[in-house]
Amino acid sequence: MAVDCRTPANTAEKLSKSICVTKVNESFIKLIILGIFAGVFIGFGAQLATMTGHDMSGYFGVGITKLVMGIVFSVGLVLVVIAGAELFTGNNLVIISALDKRISWGKVLNHWLIVFVANFIGSMLIVYLIYYSGLWKSADHEVGAFSLKIANAKVNLSFTEALIRGILCNWLVCLAVWMAIASRYVMGKILAIVFPVTTFVASGFEHSIANIFFIFKGILLKSQPAVVKASGLSMESLSNLNWNGFIFNNLIPVTIGNIIGGGFFVAFLYWVVYLKPNKDVK
Repeated sequence: MAVDCRTPANTAEKLSKSICVTKVNESFIKLIILGIFAGVFIGFGAQLATMTGHDMSGYFGVGITKLVMGIVFSVGLVLVVIAGAELFTGNNLVIISALDKRISWGKVLNHWLIVFVANFIGSMLIVYLIYYSGLWKSADHEVGAFSLKIANAKVNLSFTEALIRGILCNWLVCLAVWMAIASRYVMGKILAIVFPVTTFVASGFEHSIANIFFIFKGILLKSQPAVVKASGLSMESLSNLNWNGFIFNNLIPVTIGNIIGGGFFVAFLYWVVYLKPNKDVK
């Protein structure tokens, strides 16, 4: 009887021996293009979640709203995995090959830097396109107001809150990627992605690349008086919604947390369980 998915041990081996090695040895131009794609794809998911969730809580409550937003946000990672793109958070898994001494730690850091910068560019690109599309004016600026509230909440987290939410987020994202690799069929890969991603979004965890979209969009919308008015927020309460608040209050701690969540809790610990013992066998 055929098995429709790889075992965890086989998944770890495939990641270490082929997938991660291939990723870090890709050409610079390929990583830039695919990294930009990933930033855009995650932005598509974030935009869909914003449009879907902006008025749902008044009808269905906060819990159902967050659940639905999580489900539709999953389209971003589905596009990354199925269509093909390079996402910094998912690529935190490449350390499994470094632990196996198949690639150098220098290559890991170089790969992360290139992909992160490309993701940043892609995220900003989709924000600009959506901003100039005027879609934030929808529902009498309520869509823009919802975006503004999301961004403002993110830049007002404490360092510890942002760090821990980043850890929890990428623990789930890398598990989603891990299970998608385990699956041999497209529908299986999609389902493997949807449930963990829905969990992280509905729970309120923090994803560094998605936050580039959410917060940069909020910074742009802060300049729109009609959006600020619709949000009910004062300019004083929006004082942290700027580049300083974006980088230091959110992006840095969340990125560190994402690396810990995906790199340690998934890649390292699964390497210890499934790959390191094999090296000790005589």
